[in-house]
Amino acid sequence: MSTAHRLTATGPSYADLAVHLRCHGPLPAADPAWIIEVVDRSGLTGRGGAAFPTGRKLRAVAGGSRRSGAPVVVANGCEGEPASSKDRTLLLKAPHLILDGIALAARAVGAQDMRLCVHEDQTDVIRTLRQALGERRAAGAPGADVEIVTVPDRYVASEESALVQLLNGGPALPLATPPRPFEKGVRGRPTLIDNVETLAHLALAVRHGADWFRSAGTPDAPGTALVTLGGAVAVPGVYEVELGLSGAELLAVAGGPVEPLRAVLCGGYFGAWLRSDRFAPARISARGLQNAGAAMGAGVFLALPATSCGLAETARVARYLAAQSAGQCGPCLNGLPALADALTGLAMRGDRKAATTIASLAPYVAGRGACRHPDGAVRLVTSALSEFGDDLRLHTSRGPCAGLRRAPILPVPAASSRVPERV
Repeated sequence: MSTAHRLTATGPSYADLAVHLRCHGPLPAADPAWIIEVVDRSGLTGRGGAAFPTGRKLRAVAGGSRRSGAPVVVANGCEGEPASSKDRTLLLKAPHLILDGIALAARAVGAQDMRLCVHEDQTDVIRTLRQALGERRAAGAPGADVEIVTVPDRYVASEESALVQLLNGGPALPLATPPRPFEKGVRGRPTLIDNVETLAHLALAVRHGADWFRSAGTPDAPGTALVTLGGAVAVPGVYEVELGLSGAELLAVAGGPVEPLRAVLCGGYFGAWLRSDRFAPARISARGLQNAGAAMGAGVFLALPATSCGLAETARVARYLAAQSAGQCGPCLNGLPALADALTGLAMRGDRKAATTIASLAPYVAGRGACRHPDGAVRLVTSALSEFGDDLRLHTSRGPCAGLRRAPILPVPAASSRVPERV
């Protein structure tokens, strides 16, 4: 198993409607129940991070329409994860596959209202989507009436409940309280929110069938996935791979490591570190990485060289995550800066009390916020203490390590690091 070409079958450049149709053919004239059945049998799960079964979500939204009115379909293309480029790549190269998926999902659940959310600063993506929608209008193709919605460029703004708040006229702030969007979302209606990659897979599964979809990957992790490979690999970038390959095979897709590795960050900034010896045999799927103590998340895998300091890299990201808080609750507003400060003290000054401080703070931060933002930050920080145990002992006994002199590996946006005030 290695690279695959399903979502990427039209090539590395923009595929207009004519190229898209030559490659994939027209949408099938399928009835709603059949669409849901095919997606269910395909085993497709969400590619945005939660890995929830897509067929089950379609059934829930379609069933809710009998109680709460016509559903709404929302495609999430915001990609709030700074280290990920997969959704942006797909939106720029194969927007018609995403629009097909939106149209088919809308048909499956009985929706007329279709939205596609992207970050407001992604002007190239917005321009490409407008071009694609214009081509569909000219051809009378389904999905031509999808509305593009721009979302503030903040880490928490792309969470599904934040999108619902925004689409209902409020601020793009996440909530963890019921009801869930599939029960009561935009304008109180059942709302299907799926990642754009998930919807592109849906379009192919409905075209080619469940057996075709399952012909790639493994029985418990069927299909392919887009992954962003970065850090100390020969050719960083976005790749489409079959699920179920090993961590070592995944790094080989990007030309392999360019120097010995210390660890790999799996799943992005809400994910977890795995030491290189534990990552190499791990299976690249939601279940496989969970079994290894990490997460698939948004499909981000960043290779950290052995000469870099994992504690310092994590401290930089922790400060970024603290600054991205929605400012809605104390555990996030106060707890994340405290965690970031403690980890920074450990990495930069060898603070011997830092690990104890983090261990005592973590239970009061994770699971206590208005959303899952603090949970992800705690997972990242605690995984660093676990996987970089040798670094921790070195820092507390001898002070900061030589890895601090290396240029940072993990990408952190140059946005303000100021922690937001409570709103």
